[in-house]
Amino acid sequence: MATLSVRGGRVAVTAGSRLLAASLSAREEERNIEKLFMYDCSAAEKRLPDDKEEEASAVVAGSDKILASAFSCSGSYFAVTDDNKRLILFRTDPAWQCLSVRFVVRRCTALTVTAAEDRVFVADKSGDVYSFSVTDPQAKGRLELGHLSMLLHLAVSPDDKYIITADRDEKIRVSLLRAPHNIAAFCLGHTEFVTQVLVLSSAPDLLVSTSGDQTLKLWEYENGREVQSCSLSGCRQQDGNGEHKKSFAVSRIASCSHGRHIAVLFDCVPAVHIFQFEAASRQLRLQQEICLEHIVWDIAFDGSSGLWMLQESEEEPILLYRLKEETWQRSLDDGVARMSNHLRDNWTLMEECRGTESCYRNLYKASYDNMATYLRKKEERILEQQQKKRKEAKGAQQPANVQTQTLQPAMPAS
Repeated sequence: MATLSVRGGRVAVTAGSRLLAASLSAREEERNIEKLFMYDCSAAEKRLPDDKEEEASAVVAGSDKILASAFSCSGSYFAVTDDNKRLILFRTDPAWQCLSVRFVVRRCTALTVTAAEDRVFVADKSGDVYSFSVTDPQAKGRLELGHLSMLLHLAVSPDDKYIITADRDEKIRVSLLRAPHNIAAFCLGHTEFVTQVLVLSSAPDLLVSTSGDQTLKLWEYENGREVQSCSLSGCRQQDGNGEHKKSFAVSRIASCSHGRHIAVLFDCVPAVHIFQFEAASRQLRLQQEICLEHIVWDIAFDGSSGLWMLQESEEEPILLYRLKEETWQRSLDDGVARMSNHLRDNWTLMEECRGTESCYRNLYKASYDNMATYLRKKEERILEQQQKKRKEAKGAQQPANVQTQTLQPAMPAS
């Protein structure tokens, strides 16, 4: 799956093992500071075996595919993790530069950067969260906390007080960032795996979460209280082939800079839903459904609250929507046009992501209806017992038409 990130006047797209990044500033383009920055994870430093035993075991190499990526709050740093268990940190100002390549213990599922931009937190498939220093790019990672199931997403509160982690077992855990072993609260209410968590910038005490149970929930996360639950089952549930999806998950939620609008992207569904946050009632309300012709890979808001969409279309790889007269409408922008041209020139990289299957389909709980099988076997067992009893009763009874003959001793002849 391809990803899109927009922050600090910069845009970054990942596809397969490649990172493509550019500036949205026309002035930088004119000065040729950076037209397009490209980085291939397959050419990055490889982990060397620590000893002969490890070398003999031949550690299985990954595909170099980028699994997660994120900008820092100001856009000055960008981090990615790949399938070969690497964390790669970039500096973006004044030009893109790779600062370090460090190794994680297991393959990661999500990452985020603190508001102070001093640490990167990565979550992995085993349920652990590690932190890596930004100011010391060569420092090794440190284990911060762990879950008993796979982590799917994580977020840090705007004041860097809490770290919020979401796992496959429907749990949202709120921990103190400076002492992650101290758990402040659990947000419990989802019935399927939690895919995304996001703290609202306009209401820093509220958390938005999405799940495979087709709901969007709003929480007072410091005490774990559920404020609102929105059912998404009425939203468009057709994939790119027009087939109805019985189960679907939200693959991405994004919030604009002022925090009053939230965009929701469903996995493998060509539509984006915009929710509006009403501060007075502290509730989310569905404002608009944007239906598209192609599958949308990812979404992101820029600094001016424009909604970017990365879609599966070579003709129009990136779309931009802005709010005009209370309606989200298609907009034209020079930065979008330049980045679209870059993607078209390198579309062979994007082809790897076309037709990718859902990454959530194996996370749903398996349900088994074994009652019918149980009842059938019970009837067979009762029938066998009845037949066995009949045979025993028939063998115990003597047939009525059979007469017994008593043999008399022979008389001696006279």
